[in-house]
Amino acid sequence: MSGKITFGTFGRYTEIPVDQMTPEQRENDMSLKFTAGDLTIHRLIEMETTFLPAHDMFAGLTPDLLAENRQWLRDSGAIDATDTMILCFQSYVVRTPHYTILIDSCLGNDKPRPQRPKWNQKTDDTYMRALKAAGFVVEDIDFVMCTHLHVDHVGWNTRLEGGRWVPTFPKARYVFGKAEYDYWAEQHAKAEVTPFGDSVLPVVEARRADIVRDDFAIGDHLRILPTPGHTPGHVAFAAGRGKDDAVFCGDIMHSPLQTRYPELLFKFDVDPALAAKTRRDFMERYCDTDTLCCTAHFPSPSTGKIRRRGNGFSCEAAR
Repeated sequence: MSGKITFGTFGRYTEIPVDQMTPEQRENDMSLKFTAGDLTIHRLIEMETTFLPAHDMFAGLTPDLLAENRQWLRDSGAIDATDTMILCFQSYVVRTPHYTILIDSCLGNDKPRPQRPKWNQKTDDTYMRALKAAGFVVEDIDFVMCTHLHVDHVGWNTRLEGGRWVPTFPKARYVFGKAEYDYWAEQHAKAEVTPFGDSVLPVVEARRADIVRDDFAIGDHLRILPTPGHTPGHVAFAAGRGKDDAVFCGDIMHSPLQTRYPELLFKFDVDPALAAKTRRDFMERYCDTDTLCCTAHFPSPSTGKIRRRGNGFSCEAAR
C-alpha cells in the first residue's frame, strides 16, 4: 500500500507515490521539513488519500455550498473529481534544543481495522522509511504526544513483536491527557475499543505512559492547549520558547473547508457544537499571527498561517 506526497507550489501539485520517492526527494521537499523559532519540524506522512465523500463527512454541507467552493478545494488537493475528500495521515517530529518529540503516531502496521480497508492489517514500511529519511530512528524519540486517542493518532504507539504489542519508541515517555485517557478507558470497560487495547494500554502496561493534566509542559518549549469537542479530552500542543512559534492542532479541523466555515460539523465529532466553538476560538486566537499551524489532515503541505477571510479564515501555506 502506498500513499502519495505532493510536490510543487501551493495549489499546483505533482503526485508521487511515497514508496517511489528517494530519500533526497523526501528531505528536500519544503513541505516535509521546516523551522519555526528554534524548532525544527518534520512531517512523517504515512498516507495521503481519499477518505469520505464530502457530503458524508460534513453535516450541513449543502450542494450549493460545495459548488461554491469546489474549484479551490480541487486546486488545493483537498477534494478529488468525485467530490471525495482527500486527507493526509501523518505525524510531526519536533526537535527542540533539548528534546525530540513525536506528535500523533498515525495509523500503524498489523492493526485490525476492518472498517477501513486501507488501514486494515497494513504491513508497508512507508512510515519507518519516512522516519529514517527525516534522520531519526525509533530510539531518538524522547516523548510521544497524542492530541487524542482516535485510531489514526495512536497506531504507531505500538508495534507487533513476538505476537505482543510493544512500544514502538522504546526510550520515549508517552504522554496522554488525563481527560482523554479516562474517557476511552471508560468506553473500553463497557465494550472493547480496539485501538485503545492495541495502541494505548500496552504502553501503559509497559510503564512508558504519563497520564497528565492540562498544565503539563516539556521544558519551556511545549505546552498543552485544551481543545475539547472532537473528543472530550482533545488537546492541541503549542510549541516555542516564550511564545507560540508553532501549534499542532490535531483534529480541531479536518479540511481547509472548515477554516472557511468553522461551524461546518464533522461526522466523527463526539460533541459537534463544542467542536465548532473550539474551532472558531482556536482560529481567532491564532488569526493574523506568525504562529505556524500544523494540521493533522490537511492535504500537503498541511501547514500554514491562519488568516481572516470574511466571517471565516484561511490557512495560508507556509513558504
